[in-house]
Amino acid sequence: MTIDIRPVPAGEAVPTPVTFRSGTAKLSGTLHHTARPPKAVVVLHGATGVPHGYYRHFADWLAREKDIACLTYDYRDFGASARGSARASKATMADWGVHDQYVARQAAARMLPDVPIWVVGHSLGGFMLPFQPEPEQIARVITVASGPVHTSDHPWPYQALARVFWFLYGPVLTTVLGYLPGQAMGLGANLPAGVYWQWRRWCTTRGFTASDFGRALPMPDFNAVTAPVTFVAMDDDQLVPPQAVWRLMPYYAQAPKRQVMVRAAEHGLGKIGHIGFFRRQNRAVWETVLAATPGV
Repeated sequence: MTIDIRPVPAGEAVPTPVTFRSGTAKLSGTLHHTARPPKAVVVLHGATGVPHGYYRHFADWLAREKDIACLTYDYRDFGASARGSARASKATMADWGVHDQYVARQAAARMLPDVPIWVVGHSLGGFMLPFQPEPEQIARVITVASGPVHTSDHPWPYQALARVFWFLYGPVLTTVLGYLPGQAMGLGANLPAGVYWQWRRWCTTRGFTASDFGRALPMPDFNAVTAPVTFVAMDDDQLVPPQAVWRLMPYYAQAPKRQVMVRAAEHGLGKIGHIGFFRRQNRAVWETVLAATPGV
């Protein structure tokens, strides 16, 4: 594994650009350092269509206020890791969730050896650990708005929008253009066609990823992760509602588990939804979740 990281002045909390390889792909991200020796390093696996820069306020808060370093990065052929047209990409969601996530974890271990590794997984970032090697390397897991969701889980009228996305304009645009124009659709950045098609299959099929076990995905080991896992759901999340988040718990059968329901009104906040947890103005909920995480 090749890691490119600039020297960091001692005693400073500095966001530092990093790159590392996942197979033939070169991934780009940011390592948020701590000013003091870190208590842990978080590897933050992002949601589908969300560039890693979106997580910078959360990562900076961990580094500056909690003495927890944080690595954010973009999956192959996406965001800062895009190396050409999305149309030319052969990437799949399995590539992102198995290979790229695992390599990011290994990169964090190389950058900060002998420091406990935590995983914070947003949506896609939270349900792929059972498919990855070396789960014993992980000391803590926090999943945020992550779960095996099906189209029928969405409340109405949002479900109508989801069905149009999966069965009308999503397939049409991806077929015509050769990629999903996520930037134009408000998804953050364009998605490779292989990512979209696999994402669509999982979210519109009963059993979610099960149809790909032993095929596009390795066979999972749902007993492999034994580190404590905190499952975070938002009560106003229409994309991955709480019942889908709790459905993720069997993926971590042997892990000590905690459930955290975030209710925006209890924190005097407006809508949080699927994406808003990591917005700077919602930092009050970060304290709540970290307080519920063992070992902090």
